[in-house]
Amino acid sequence: PAERCVLGPVDRIFTRIGASDDLAGGRSTFMVEMTEAANILHHASDQSLVLLDEIGRGTGTFDGLALAWATAAALAERIRAMTLFATHYFELTELAQHMPFVANVHLDVREHAGSIVFMHRVEPGPANRSYGLQVAQLAGVPGRIIDHARRILARLERDSGNPDDRLRRSPQLDMFDPGGVPGDRDDQRHDGLGSGAPASVSTDDTRNETGLEPLRARLREIQPDELTPRAALDLVYELKTLLREAE
Repeated sequence: PAERCVLGPVDRIFTRIGASDDLAGGRSTFMVEMTEAANILHHASDQSLVLLDEIGRGTGTFDGLALAWATAAALAERIRAMTLFATHYFELTELAQHMPFVANVHLDVREHAGSIVFMHRVEPGPANRSYGLQVAQLAGVPGRIIDHARRILARLERDSGNPDDRLRRSPQLDMFDPGGVPGDRDDQRHDGLGSGAPASVSTDDTRNETGLEPLRARLREIQPDELTPRAALDLVYELKTLLREAE
């Protein structure tokens, strides 16, 4: 920890640190995170000190990145609060190129004998890489899991610059292929899916699809982060009823 800090007068200190849900209140970890972030964005001023840690981590990658970017930009451009914004989204380091009052810093890490050493020293500029796998190894994650993750990471990094390739792949399924690497399919499925061949649709299938539409419509209306535990239980019974009617 720092031995000292020289800080001028501030009207308030805001923090968004940690990750925990609110089971009693029926709020997910992400809902708690967004509630606290909203409070900061509504009440912070240019005389405030704001400390934010990993905004956007509780949702999908692109949603989280978009929210983190917009939050950081608002604090820097509109609110102009003195802010420390910790993130693993490398894309956010681009803000410093467009906003002269934004600066990137990182904590120094050294690699040694296949492992990493945390120097606990702040250096200027963005970090040049992430050390997630090394940290997982230090935490005791089994070696076979680390090796599997390295293969997956290599594939993801190789494909990250090719949007057409990303669209063709189905990572949710490919993760479970024997090779264990997203996108590695040595054999084609023989059900007509993905081959370009049109699938025949029977009358029964069409009728079933029509019957399922009310269930789909109800699912589209659901806001998971707004459900209390009791409301979620009631919703399960409602969905089961809709499914039974569709069948």
